[in-house]
Amino acid sequence: MAFEEVITKIRRRERIQPDEAWELYQKADFHLLGHLAHQVRMEKHPEPCVSYVVDRNINYSNICSCGCRFCAFFRAPGDPEGYVLTRDELSKKIEETLSLGGTQILMQGGHHPDLPLSFYEDMLSFIKSRFPIHIHSFSPPEIVYFARLENSDVATVISRLRAAGLDSIPGGGAEILVDSVRKKVSPNKCSAGEWLGVMEEAHRQGLRTTATMMFGHEEEPRHRLDHLFALRELQDRTGGFTAFIPWAFQPRNTAIHRPAESAVSYLRLLAISRLVLDNFDNLQASWVTMGPKVAQLALHFGANDFGSTMIEENVVAATGVCFRLSIQEIRRIIEAAGFEPRQRTMAYKWVEPAAPSRGC
Repeated sequence: MAFEEVITKIRRRERIQPDEAWELYQKADFHLLGHLAHQVRMEKHPEPCVSYVVDRNINYSNICSCGCRFCAFFRAPGDPEGYVLTRDELSKKIEETLSLGGTQILMQGGHHPDLPLSFYEDMLSFIKSRFPIHIHSFSPPEIVYFARLENSDVATVISRLRAAGLDSIPGGGAEILVDSVRKKVSPNKCSAGEWLGVMEEAHRQGLRTTATMMFGHEEEPRHRLDHLFALRELQDRTGGFTAFIPWAFQPRNTAIHRPAESAVSYLRLLAISRLVLDNFDNLQASWVTMGPKVAQLALHFGANDFGSTMIEENVVAATGVCFRLSIQEIRRIIEAAGFEPRQRTMAYKWVEPAAPSRGC
């Protein structure tokens, strides 16, 4: 199909296929691609609002046996810098989150070889018995790892975690959902099929989840589209994803040596994501990796959500990239882009009515 025909198809809001998306990704003018993505975003969300969530990233442990080449955060088992949070440390982090108006915690860790599934069940039960907070926790690779350690299956692990208090599952550990790429950058982590299988099972059990992409390491540009279409196919079947969050790999302090992705590369990927993922309502801007100015531009390249306030963030910070924004700064950035900021939950419900509102 000619490039102009692909553009016409998008303007008619017809679904594009992989070869058409590739044509667009390769050839579309930067501003045209952003314009098309913004049009789709505004049709999905005509109200003049950009959402954000107040939460905290809690890494319950940095001990991991995976050894992924892109990770600067983990410590190998036995490393003197390894840790597992105590209940007291965990409580203090959650108390502070609630005091700042937080509605959830994003809780993830490594593949710890010495912690049984009961440890995670007890941790969830401890939190739920003491704090009124949504627990968005345990990426698909963690869940697959738990199942292997327990000689169990993914469905049983998810069911047990749900019973203990798990509310939703983050999309971490996706990297690029192409096994040839995963074997190079994270050979000890779950396969692409296993990642997708965890999400499908979670959706079957009634849990909502998010989806991510970490790009700009050892994949080819075409692999990014393979990733997007794998997500679109699963979303067609389940409708369980609430949002998609692409972010650019940060190479400092990692075992992968290559230049970081540019702002233009990030915004092109974000825009093509909005056009391919026609069954995803929400796309998040990644200010944590790209910085506030690029994230502000992202609100005109397909994103309708500014993501998390990130009261705490450790994994990206370990690469030496360390942006910090207060709630007030996030709201100011959104307003400067021409939108009304609104706090949301993980399920994209407003936390409280706006007063006065321009139509959100």
